Amino acid sequence: MPPNDSSARMVATTIWEANGLTHEGERAVAEEIPVSFLFGGVPYAVMMASPGDAEDFAYGFSLTEGVIARADDIRGLDVFSRGQGVAVDIRLAPERMRGALARRRAIEGRSSCGLCGVENADMLPQAARVAEAAPVEANAVFLALRHLCASQPLNAVTRAVHASAFCARDGAVLVAREDVGRHNALDKCIGAALRRGLDPRAGFVVVTSRASFEMVEKTAFFGAPLLAAISAPTGLAIDRAQALGLTLAAIARADSLVVFAGGLAGSSRQHRTAS
Repeated sequence: MPPNDSSARMVATTIWEANGLTHEGERAVAEEIPVSFLFGGVPYAVMMASPGDAEDFAYGFSLTEGVIARADDIRGLDVFSRGQGVAVDIRLAPERMRGALARRRAIEGRSSCGLCGVENADMLPQAARVAEAAPVEANAVFLALRHLCASQPLNAVTRAVHASAFCARDGAVLVAREDVGRHNALDKCIGAALRRGLDPRAGFVVVTSRASFEMVEKTAFFGAPLLAAISAPTGLAIDRAQALGLTLAAIARADSLVVFAGGLAGSSRQHRTAS
């Protein structure tokens, strides 16, 4: 089982084969619970997420929502049980509290969606342009992708969750988090890096999902210069990455990737297909 025993459980199954045979078995399945975020006791949003890493989630979610700009904007937080899930009450610096109340979400957020509860497009968080940084070496991204599986213990037993990792410029995985929601996994990863005081420009982000525009936006809020995604990007994600000065690599594997915005460092040999 993964380190957090509440993040998965075993269930009985019946396996059907194409040859008509059936047999009984069991399989680990990922759990998801409602995580309620409050700021100063005022409800803000409810996200469906994997149990665990609530503090990291709180920091990362607050940053990528545009509620805070740095870790010390959060003066403290309390995590407590609420129904079948947990609630996180976050105490903000006074100057940040007004912004949190102004952007309060209207409904719960599903694990598959990072924007549920936002009432109109004007409420979408808008990241600032990423500070210029030296390009990341392509070989570092390949190395990070080769090492990422070792940082996914929950997915190893469930095959049902996403992961996000913040990696050093040499490709070493510095922090990784898993969740049933790809946005949640990224928020948890960013929160963990934020709490550890890691410099976002000294590394890059890898996600085991598609590169949607909100994943680009969250990476830019964090300040990392590169987002590498295993699946393909959307057109809006590419547009936002270009506008934010973020390098976007996708369809990323341990031996190949496609750069859709920005660029990587490293030697390259180009060849032309004969006409």
